[in-house]
Amino acid sequence: MSQDLQPGNIGSYPEDNDLKKFIDNRKRGGLLWRLSFQLATLIAILALLALLYNIFNGAFGYVALQNKVDPNALVLAMEEDQMLSSPKTVSSEDDNELVKRIENNPNAIGFFGYAYYNDNTDKLKLVSVEGQTPSRETAESGEYPLARPLFIYSAADVMQENRAIGAFIDYYLTNVNTVIEDVGYFPISDELLNGATTSWSEAVGDQAEALQSYAANPADVSDHDIRISGSSTVYPLTRQMAIQFRRAGFQGGLDLQQTGTTAGFRAFCEDMTADITNASRPITRAESEACGDKKRTPVEFRVGTDALAIAVSSKNTFLENVTKDELRQIFTTAETWSDVNPAWPNEPIERFIPGADSGTLDFFAETVFNRKLPELTESELVKILEANISTGLMRRYEAEKPLAERSQAELVDLVLERVVEQKVVGSWKFTESLFNRTKIEEEVARIPQGELQWRSWISPKFLITPQSSTPELAGVRTALFGTLWVIAITILVALPIGVGAAIYLEEYAVMVANPILRRVNAIIQTNINNLAGVPSIIYGILGLAIFVRAIEPITSGTLFGISDPTTANGRTIISASFTLALLILPLIIINAQEAIRAVPNSLRQAGMGLGATRWQTIWSHVLPNAIPGILTGNILAMSRAIGETAPLVVIGASTFITVDPTSPFSKFTVLPIQIYQWVSRPQPEFRNIAAAAIIVLLILLLTLNASAVILRNRYSRRLS
Repeated sequence: MSQDLQPGNIGSYPEDNDLKKFIDNRKRGGLLWRLSFQLATLIAILALLALLYNIFNGAFGYVALQNKVDPNALVLAMEEDQMLSSPKTVSSEDDNELVKRIENNPNAIGFFGYAYYNDNTDKLKLVSVEGQTPSRETAESGEYPLARPLFIYSAADVMQENRAIGAFIDYYLTNVNTVIEDVGYFPISDELLNGATTSWSEAVGDQAEALQSYAANPADVSDHDIRISGSSTVYPLTRQMAIQFRRAGFQGGLDLQQTGTTAGFRAFCEDMTADITNASRPITRAESEACGDKKRTPVEFRVGTDALAIAVSSKNTFLENVTKDELRQIFTTAETWSDVNPAWPNEPIERFIPGADSGTLDFFAETVFNRKLPELTESELVKILEANISTGLMRRYEAEKPLAERSQAELVDLVLERVVEQKVVGSWKFTESLFNRTKIEEEVARIPQGELQWRSWISPKFLITPQSSTPELAGVRTALFGTLWVIAITILVALPIGVGAAIYLEEYAVMVANPILRRVNAIIQTNINNLAGVPSIIYGILGLAIFVRAIEPITSGTLFGISDPTTANGRTIISASFTLALLILPLIIINAQEAIRAVPNSLRQAGMGLGATRWQTIWSHVLPNAIPGILTGNILAMSRAIGETAPLVVIGASTFITVDPTSPFSKFTVLPIQIYQWVSRPQPEFRNIAAAAIIVLLILLLTLNASAVILRNRYSRRLS
């Protein structure tokens, strides 16, 4: 073999050099295409991640809720009303009156401050609660379940303007622990007392030294009067301090009233007829905000600890200990003692309790019942509705759906919407909620009746609730049903027509011998390819002209006698479905053609060689093999249809509707339109629920696509 023909010398020929260059260019070109594809894939993934981040960032996070009415106050009022309206119940703001009613009645029971029991130990018997009796030790440790703090309240401007008030409070804090046990209450720790003194010093500012001198010599402020109102529980303690202040030299007017804690705060904050209020519970946020409306900032002073005494007559021989559950029954539903405990006598229970304005009643109800709004029963929620909304509105709700047939959750939502009037006044995205919680809490604290709550805007309730003009009450049920109706009819119409057209164009049109028909078929094929790229809004205009206006009697249901006056204009589900069917028809046809074209001709020839007709061959061999490809096209078409908005807006889909569609001739809306409508609203909370609706739409799309993929794979395995 010559040297030129040896394998190692192939590259020496010019033809071989060209081939090498060609191969190198192909390699470089292939590498470039791979890099381009990988870069495009990376960009697509990053874009998708950015989209998902924005969606999920808006669908979760903190919200600031504002209640027109405190829901806890509603529950408390309902429970107190239940107690006050129970049979054989007597109420009074005067605890001494309650003691007199109980002392000689073996079937009587009541509760009041420990001081009143302490003054009447010879006439009353103390009942243990959960096995604990009140004492300084059990009250401080919290072992006794009915232990509570005692307060007095005033305001910085009141103490600064009225020197007698500032001096009296300083005197009170300085001497309270020396007399409190004699009154019948328990002293607080030095740490708590020092905290109260510090609050007083900060409130009076640079007047502290002068007021302390007045506290030592009260006669110097006798030109001022002191007005005190509030809790009957704190009353004995404040009365004793007032007596000592008077003995120390104060000669001014001193008006001391026992009106109940709630009434005391009302006098101090709203009526401004009191300078100091006694309180057997902390001031509520609503009461504090009422003070703020009058330019008063309440300052709290802890002065002692009380143990609420559950007392019966000393003549009672059977009651020694009760549980919280037994207390609930005793003071509400039970009529006789044996109703609570069969071992107790079958005698009627006679109840003697503080009045509606008493902080003692508030404390007892909060501690013993300790329930929130979602924990109330259906009957209790109905009572709250009946007590707080108009008769006309109640009739309307009864007409929509009787309250007796509504679930407990539905009634809670109704109370929140119509009585509490809860609304979202601020919202934060997921990332803000995670990293700026302290700042968010500070903002919420400045909102009257504000409450911070973590919210997932997408929830089961969101799926089953119709639209609402209030974002926190809005849901996607109507839009979800509308989407399912529209997409189902669209696929039922478009898929058979599209596959039929593809079969004709691929299996029959190629066999046409007539040149005119061949030309027509070519024009049809060209138009199908072109229609796949027509903007969707053009299809909307076509649907408006044909389905809404031209054949309105059919699409409105009038021709069939089942039309609704509100949908008798043809703007119905079936019009939308026909429009979307036209929109996706070219896509289905083109993909079905590709799938049919991919079936080997040998299958057709084998079928017809065995004597089958062309249609039998298509039905038995071609279509089964083409189904995976046809379903792939159907997935693409369905994905496009489910996300379309423009054509549906043109044909008149509703942007706000709360009635679920019940037939193809119903008015409707769909998820994309619902999302568009919410995004265009100015309130940021609507963007939160729009993000939640996008997640619902994505899940629906993925679910439908997954179903089609499963069918496609199933047929692929069967045919393989």
